[in-house]
Amino acid sequence: MAGPSRKRRPPEIGRPGHYGSGRPFEIGRPPIWDPAAGPPESHEHQRRGALLTEVFAHRGSAQLARENTVAAFRAAKALGADGIELDVHLSADGALVVHHDAELPGQGPIADLSSGELPDWLPSLTEALDASRPLQVNIEIKSEPGTWTQRDHLLASKVAELALSREEVDRFVVSSFSLAAVDAVHGRAPRIATALLIGPGESALEALATAHDRGHRGLHPFFPVVDETLVSAAKAVGIAIRPWTVDDPRLIAALARIGVDAVITNDVTAALGALGRSQPGGHGHVPHRLP
Repeated sequence: MAGPSRKRRPPEIGRPGHYGSGRPFEIGRPPIWDPAAGPPESHEHQRRGALLTEVFAHRGSAQLARENTVAAFRAAKALGADGIELDVHLSADGALVVHHDAELPGQGPIADLSSGELPDWLPSLTEALDASRPLQVNIEIKSEPGTWTQRDHLLASKVAELALSREEVDRFVVSSFSLAAVDAVHGRAPRIATALLIGPGESALEALATAHDRGHRGLHPFFPVVDETLVSAAKAVGIAIRPWTVDDPRLIAALARIGVDAVITNDVTAALGALGRSQPGGHGHVPHRLP
């Protein structure tokens, strides 16, 4: 039996609480933003050469429609987004439903409600993926880090099964703040791109090393911890960096300039403008294969 393959570890792995030797972003004072630099190279130039920094609409276009709904996903597509970020929970009868919070106002936890008790505006994951086609979709599994239950495992398994059944796996990346959740998806379906989400106060370089060691293809950090050191280390091992949730056009342009693969944003129009791209029509190009 062949032994495990050796993986190249990201360089300069940080110490606990250390975000790398590069300069982290600070809200209101982006250290690598040069007002004279202008936006990154044009969309057309990037399509011909370097990888495009893509725009993922956070919960669809919540500016134009109720977030995490079919209308919001269609609106984001019309604005020119390259991808959609959405959240998924499991209903009492095992249906995959799209909503950010674990509870519905006035109705209680989604986990306690059957499909028939859910409001009409709340889409199933299947409906959301259909409405988002042909865009890429970042499916975030809502699971608490540090806890792992049989129900969490069922949620991860059902997401993996649905993604595989649609025969368009290259459209999807499954993410979570729960390492156990993305490990479960990767273990069940290695073909599906998976990404580890991290929040404030977590070491981005240590998270990058963990993601790489576990076979995940993306890291989705809170944007203030992203710096040139992190992006360079990620590129060295083929891991995509998609910061969340960044709306300031100056920061979006700065992140693109250091080479992030995508930004997750609430403002698709502002993001496209910061990247020097026209809109609508950003979804007209063929998305690159998710790493």
